[in-house]
Amino acid sequence: MNGLLLTGATGFVGRNLLLAEAAQGTRLFVTVRDPEKLRRQLQEEGIDPAIATPLPANPSQWPHLEIDRAILCAGVLFARSREEYFNTNVEWTTRILEALPASCDTVVLSSQAAGGPTPAGVTARGEHHPDEPVTWYGRSKLALEARLRERFSDRNIKILRPPMVLGARDTATLPLFKMAASLVRVKPGLRPKEYSFIAVEDLLTGIRAASKAPPTPLYISAARTITDSELINTAARSVGGRGITMPVPQVVVKFLSLIVDAVPSLRASTPSLTRDRARDIWPDRWVVDSTAFRMATGWTCRLELPHAIDSARDSYTRQGALPPTHPRTEKT
Repeated sequence: MNGLLLTGATGFVGRNLLLAEAAQGTRLFVTVRDPEKLRRQLQEEGIDPAIATPLPANPSQWPHLEIDRAILCAGVLFARSREEYFNTNVEWTTRILEALPASCDTVVLSSQAAGGPTPAGVTARGEHHPDEPVTWYGRSKLALEARLRERFSDRNIKILRPPMVLGARDTATLPLFKMAASLVRVKPGLRPKEYSFIAVEDLLTGIRAASKAPPTPLYISAARTITDSELINTAARSVGGRGITMPVPQVVVKFLSLIVDAVPSLRASTPSLTRDRARDIWPDRWVVDSTAFRMATGWTCRLELPHAIDSARDSYTRQGALPPTHPRTEKT
């Protein structure tokens, strides 16, 4: 029986993928830098670590493997330099692909950031719009896509560009929940900002449906968009927060990003507010159109923002990162 190679299995999306595939009885090979972390996470889920065979991060050290599928979702989200993003998101991913059989059916997770914010004058970014990434992270994902076209054009590789992903086992939204529980919640910018998002469960079904997609980068997202205030207020309701959401000028956020960049302890606690990643905050619209993916695959999204937020909250609570809370209900 051949198996599935999965990268990023100890991260947010990869961890959910690992559990979903294990439930299907899939034979799993997992690239990890820290096998102990993988073993600990599986035990936390009440799952026998033997379900997954850990592999060294360096594919030159792999034994002979029989792999017919691969899902590559590992990547650096927050780093200190352009080189850190490109070394992992482009060069390391390339080495993984070179080690896979040419016949392997592969899904690569890119990002909405590879395309950039919604162009001026349109309601949503589509695949036909020129790519204009604004961060090193987005540029590294776009460079990966270019590398796939250059070196692996003869392979069955599908590329998905999800937007903000939310849900259980999230690793990036803890600062959002902590702010949501405070008396004053800060919203960057005085104007409303609008975003696409996707619940992690819907992304997993999209990855499964990607076998029917063409070998070009495709956006995949929930059908409706959300505003920044809606995201913050939904998190506040989820944790029982009773404060107020206060817009602040973006110049204040830019100043804070400079401070975070200069203080190592702040960089560790708030990695998304570096000068580079803060560039994602300035545009007012990060909305994509996933019609092409839905038409090609028949995929549909099912889950709304409150479900994704509550799932993330419950996950943080189980980890002890958030205290048990009583969600606030709206009076009618």
